[in-house]
Amino acid sequence: MFKHALLESVKAGVADPARATLPLHARVQRAVRQLILDGALEAGRPLPASRALARSLGVSRDTVEAAYGQLHAEGFIERRVGRGSAVSARARGLGARAPAGHPPAHPGEARLSRRGAALFQGGGVRDFVAPRAFAPGVPEVRAFPLATWERLERQVLKAHGAAALLHSPPQGMEALRRAIAAYVNLERGARATSERVLVLTSSQQARSLCATVLLDAGERILVEDPMYHGARKAFEAAGLACVPVPLDAEGMRVDQLHQAAPQARAVFLTPSHQFPSGATLSLDRRLAAIEWARQQQAWIIEDDYDSEFHYAGRPTACVQGLDPHERTVYIGTFTKSLFPGLRIGYMVLPPPLVAPMTVARTLLDGHSAPIPQLTLARFIEGGHFGAHVRTMRAVYAERRDALARLVRQHLAGLVEPRVPDGGLQMPCVLVCGVPEREAVDAARRAGIDLLGLTALHASPGGHEAGFLMGFAAHAPNELEAAVRQLAKVLRALAR
Repeated sequence: MFKHALLESVKAGVADPARATLPLHARVQRAVRQLILDGALEAGRPLPASRALARSLGVSRDTVEAAYGQLHAEGFIERRVGRGSAVSARARGLGARAPAGHPPAHPGEARLSRRGAALFQGGGVRDFVAPRAFAPGVPEVRAFPLATWERLERQVLKAHGAAALLHSPPQGMEALRRAIAAYVNLERGARATSERVLVLTSSQQARSLCATVLLDAGERILVEDPMYHGARKAFEAAGLACVPVPLDAEGMRVDQLHQAAPQARAVFLTPSHQFPSGATLSLDRRLAAIEWARQQQAWIIEDDYDSEFHYAGRPTACVQGLDPHERTVYIGTFTKSLFPGLRIGYMVLPPPLVAPMTVARTLLDGHSAPIPQLTLARFIEGGHFGAHVRTMRAVYAERRDALARLVRQHLAGLVEPRVPDGGLQMPCVLVCGVPEREAVDAARRAGIDLLGLTALHASPGGHEAGFLMGFAAHAPNELEAAVRQLAKVLRALAR
């Protein structure tokens, strides 16, 4: 029979609230198995007869028999007629306790590859999950036409039936690729066909694919300085060397591409309105970048970030549509224009890249879910996407103006706003001498999310301290309450 301590351990395992939903025989089985894994029941150790253990636990003999039967099937115990049950010899050393004085290694001490360690130390990309003020890049989801989306989704299920529950082709559903191509051709001046569109889960996945398929580790990619931190981390995770190119009011200084890195294989651009400055890359610079890529036989990775939300006239045509040499990869997403939970992005690719990118994508997540793809295709084709974007463009412009007014009113002497022509966030520069890190940390403790500007720079020193303030997800009255709270935080730090 079990010693008293072992029996009490089994009883505790059976009574564990975490196992309350399991059948009784499974609770007994797992309690005994844990003793074996812990080394408390060593190989060859006899187990109590099923009748005796059932009596001690206050359960039926059938319950213990079922538990022993499962342990035997899993190889933890041996059962022989006339000799009872014993811990299997195969369990020898399985999960045995560490010798005295040698505590088990902490899970955080796992040995990682150099790439794994670099990824972990880089911290990944932190999304602002809850739309607290002033989380950048978060759209307003309360105004999304859910009833329309639900109606279209029901239409998809009725039209496709069980077929909508299967895998999508890795390149994406034809209906959505066709709708995306038509949209970017009309609204962004792209040159796209459904055959050139690759549907993905996000623009971050697109950047990672570009980094690994187009360049080798150690090669150089020219990037905006400052730039979106998620893009830089995707490139660095692939082992690329990011070479910073400065900005001015017209975007990246494209005239410096040749001298910055003569052997660079690609350039990364956010031309519609640069993140985080909000600058729009001028037409002559777009053409200069295209010519540079032609001469170098390099790639332009165009992230058309937030292009739908431009508040000063129509945005300039995308670089992809201007490039006759097919050296531009165009990246888009519906995360900002619709809602983050949709998880659909895409690339418009030069024809020679379609097959390599699609094959590479199969090694990541394989495909995007068909039902959201087909629903989105109907949403676009029915004109609902265009209508929603037009509505939200007006809403966001009003909120941008409201935030600029509130910052000037309540944060005068502390912060200076840099009102952008587009996007979902506003750069603000600290003018009160408060360190950026202290301001961001103090604001977070007060329930306000800010993204510091300094960390977005690749080149060292000499950068203006400040932060991004997202305005899209909050109504003017909500913005005012948050600005007043931020004013209290910054004034306390400035004393």
